[in-house]
Amino acid sequence: MTKPIQEIDENFRRLELDGVPLHFRPANSAPFALTGFPWLKTERHLCRLPQQTIPLANEGIQELAWHTSGGILHFRTDSSTIAIDTTLRSGLDMSHMPRSGSGGFDLFEGRGVDSTFRANVLHEHGQTQVRALFCRGLERTMREWKIYLPLYNGVQHLAIGLDLDGQVEAASPLQQTKPILFYGSSITQGGCASRPGNAYPAIVARRLDAHLINWGFSGSGRGEPVMAQTIAGLDLGVFVFDYDHNAPTPEHLEKTHALFFHTIRKAQPKLPVVFVSRPDFYNNPDCHQRRQIIRATYDAACAIGDQNVYFVDGETLFGETERDLCTVDGCHPNDIGFLRMADGITPVVKAALGTKERITW
Repeated sequence: MTKPIQEIDENFRRLELDGVPLHFRPANSAPFALTGFPWLKTERHLCRLPQQTIPLANEGIQELAWHTSGGILHFRTDSSTIAIDTTLRSGLDMSHMPRSGSGGFDLFEGRGVDSTFRANVLHEHGQTQVRALFCRGLERTMREWKIYLPLYNGVQHLAIGLDLDGQVEAASPLQQTKPILFYGSSITQGGCASRPGNAYPAIVARRLDAHLINWGFSGSGRGEPVMAQTIAGLDLGVFVFDYDHNAPTPEHLEKTHALFFHTIRKAQPKLPVVFVSRPDFYNNPDCHQRRQIIRATYDAACAIGDQNVYFVDGETLFGETERDLCTVDGCHPNDIGFLRMADGITPVVKAALGTKERITW
């Protein structure tokens, strides 16, 4: 009988609780702060959309709105141990995306460009219950922490386990008080990052010390008016407009793209908007046409004096060399692809924020 890899290589073993005495505190209570869910305070759900909007969206969004991509738990603690107790909406995973990304939780220490990945906790295939350690044996000193929630799964229950005498405080305020909202496709949602913190929106927001709202809807971000209207009602720092991939045809993109932008611009005349075209340029014969459609919306805005629009040419995002190493399937980025996307998009979003402070990475 073949041995499980965990018995051969202990580095693949998950840290189990093993009777460690911990106090589990609900993540939706102070001083913890859950971000990425704009309606959480009123609707009490880890859902990316308001309940009134979901029935008006397409069938894919009705499901994917419950995926927690972009959700982040912020807190400070002096606990020597950090654990998680959670219930996922599904125990399933994907054929070509690591479960550590689709259903895993990332723990980062610190904030902004100084934050560091510490651990990932994930479920076993078919299971929805996870109760495990992120880390233990830490020095008892107050630290900043954030936990990124799964990219392609939902969370029904979330509690954080800390030392019985561990102190918990609210996280320090982020540098950017208004969130960056990314609207787009599966690439925006995070497919196929190996961990939630490696999706390009997460990297960009972390580098700029900004709140994140991820409205990537795999196969379903189609530029629908109801989505534009909902976005237009949010108080945002920057809007990143990236749904090229999910427009079924160039004709659909042309029909919806400028209209979507105008809906938002009418409601928020000064909101910085960053237009992004698809990065997997070499694999799609209609990419030139699609890029021109997106560029036309940008150029038209510039022509009437709109100084709060920016354009990112997707063809440049995977770099000039070894572009074929940037995806898992010719379309969805791996961690290399997401890092290169973040490298190309971060400076533009930084400019859109009007950030004067020196931010490097």
